Formats: sequence, structure tokens, C-alpha cells
Amino acid sequence: MATALLPQPFGTKLAWYSVRKAASWLVPEGLLLGAAVASLHMDALRDAVRDFAPFYPVVVFTLGFLLALRFQRSRLVLALVALALVEWGLDRTRTGDVGRFVWQAAAVLLPLNLAAVMLMSERGIFTRTGLIRIAVLLAQVGGIAAAARYVPSRAAPIVNHELVRAEWSHGTPLAQLPLLAFLIGAALIVAGLIFKASPTGRAFLWALVAAFLGLHSVATPVAATIYGSTAALILVVAVIEASYLMAYQDGLTGLPARRALTEALQGMRGKFTVAMIDVDHFKKLNDRYGHDVGDQVLRMVASRLKAVSSGGRAFRYGGEEFAILFPGNDVGERWSELDALRRGVGESKFTVRRRLQRRRKPAKGKNGGNGTGGRPQITVTVSIGAADSRGRPDAPELVVQAADRALYRAKDAGRNRVES
Repeated sequence: MATALLPQPFGTKLAWYSVRKAASWLVPEGLLLGAAVASLHMDALRDAVRDFAPFYPVVVFTLGFLLALRFQRSRLVLALVALALVEWGLDRTRTGDVGRFVWQAAAVLLPLNLAAVMLMSERGIFTRTGLIRIAVLLAQVGGIAAAARYVPSRAAPIVNHELVRAEWSHGTPLAQLPLLAFLIGAALIVAGLIFKASPTGRAFLWALVAAFLGLHSVATPVAATIYGSTAALILVVAVIEASYLMAYQDGLTGLPARRALTEALQGMRGKFTVAMIDVDHFKKLNDRYGHDVGDQVLRMVASRLKAVSSGGRAFRYGGEEFAILFPGNDVGERWSELDALRRGVGESKFTVRRRLQRRRKPAKGKNGGNGTGGRPQITVTVSIGAADSRGRPDAPELVVQAADRALYRAKDAGRNRVES
């Protein structure tokens, strides 16, 4: 209902943004876990899943460790070690009092370990910090094994201790202490995502859900193996996605990076236009106000470029330079839009804010106008050079070079202008 009250184009963009935002929490992690759940509940796949289950963890954990070593992802190593140790321990002690103790103890430690790993920073695998972290995980396994061997009668009541009335946890075979550990682990991961959202962090939340389903289904070995291995697969896929984003997306502005532009140009057919945009006097701005303000300026310019219409796609080219690719258009068709973009940036007043300083509602000045609390305001301008593919449809790099030369003509002519 609220979207219908908005102007139609804005309402459509808002709805599309909401759909994309929701999908980003479901894809691909939710699809992977959904596929695991579906495979275990479809009669037609029962035999295939049972035959595949012994090989699934071998493939996933081997791939995961190889990727972690290749990209030096210590957090992935730690998470995989935690999951692998749980699966290894449960495979050997599924029955009897010892098996039940190992199962409940693993259910206490695994969610807390996953949450701790998610909140850690990357410190390398074979560094002193990395080896200490792995040693802590192995020490936990040693502690569980020692308790199961020497004092099982004393250790079992601890992990099976009832915190609330038994009927409150009637729907799961897990004891109340493991359930509390999963709630704490989920809360810590969500808190970490609130402060710093990332595909890798989101994957830890989904992996926690998969691990819960695996430990919940420990009486069914095939299901426990499928869910535990899917938790590991979710983390592996997240690392692949993060590596892709590092290569193809600019972390500061959120725009696609130069490599993405190169690939987009290689896929161009027919006519297209490339516009190169450069922030004027950016070095002087950095020298005067600092790199934090420079970063804010780049993000502001990027937000303007993201709003470009007519099918144009903005990219971060490098430094203070950006690019826009217009498929199916020549320079003449996009000239007025590029000039409006230049004017829009130049007419924006940019309030200098210190790092981590929150935006405040402008205070009214003495004459009724809005003040800025003593913070300086600056105006930023951009120079734009554009070129199209006429005469060079099969050589997109020549179009980029022509747009770059036009950009330098705009800067030589006094900046804050469009040239082609």
C-alpha cells in the first residue's frame, strides 16, 4: 500500500530494490540448504542420496581446504575444521551413553565456534595466530574425548542440564544447553552482520542453520551427513563469491570494477557509447581535507552515476576516474544526459564530515536558513569525455581510448565540461 502512494517510477525502483535485497539473503545459501532438505524428503531421490552421502563430505571438505589454502582464508579453514571434527566424532560415537554425550557436547561447542570464527579477522593460516586458533579447536576435541573416556558419568549431566521446563524444548532431541548455544551463536552472527554485512558473514548464519539440522538429525546418519556437508558447502561458496566480488566489484563505491567493464565491452555488439568521468582537482581535495573526505566524495559521485538512465551502467575505472557504458547509443543521443549529470554533481553541496561522524539534522540559522553546525561545505565538479563505436565496432579498447582523449580535452579546456 505504501509503495502505491509513491510516484510510479520511484515505487517500482523501491519494490525492485526490496526484492533484490531479500533475494540476496536467500541466494545462493538458501537455495543450497533448500536443495539439501528437498533431496532428503523426496522418495524418488532416496536411493541416490544414500549412495551419494559417503562421497559428499569428501568432495566438499577437500575443495574447501584447497580453496582456503589457495586464497589464504583462515576463517574458512577454522570453520571447516570445526565442522569436520564434529562429523568425524559423530561417525565414531553415534550410539550408547558416550555417543550421546559427544553429540550434545558437539552441539554446544559448534555454534559458538562458528560465531567466533565469523567475528574473527583474517590473520593467516600458518601464522602464529592462525595456528593458535586451530590448536584451540583441537584442544576442545581433546577435552570432549577425555571427558567421554574418563568421566562420562560426571560430564553427561552438564551438557544435559535442564535450564527451563522440559516441555519447552520437547520438539527437538537436542538438550537445552545446546539449544541455548545455538541461540547465542545466531545472535552473535546477526550482531556481526548488523555492524558489517558481507556475503561471508551471511553464509555463517545459513551454515549455522544447516549445522543445527544436522545435529538435530543425528539419529539418521545420511541426513546428518548431508546437512553437515551442506553447511561446509555454503561456506565454500561464500568464499568463491567473496573472491569474485573482490575482482569485479569496487569495495569503496559498490560499483562494478574495471575488470567488469572490460568484460562488458567484450560482449558489446552494434553501436555503444563510453563516457569517462574524472573528479576535478581530486588530489588537492585529498591534500586539504584528507583521504576520508576523498572517499566520501567518490561515494557521492558514484551514487550519482548509479542513477543514470537509458540503460547506462556505471563502473569504477580507477582512482578518481569512472566510466559509463551506454549500449545501443551514440554520443549525440547521450550528450544531454551526460551534461545533466555533470551539472547535477556540480550543483550538489557536499558537507565535510569526519570519519564515523553521524549525519545530523541541519540546524536552523539565525535567518531561518539551514546551517551545517560549522562544518565546511565544498562543491565538487567532474569532467566528462565520451566516444562511441562508430568506425570501430570490433575494437572496444579504441572506444575507451577515444573517450579518454576526450576527457583530457575537457580537462585542458578548463574542466567541468563534456567533450567528445
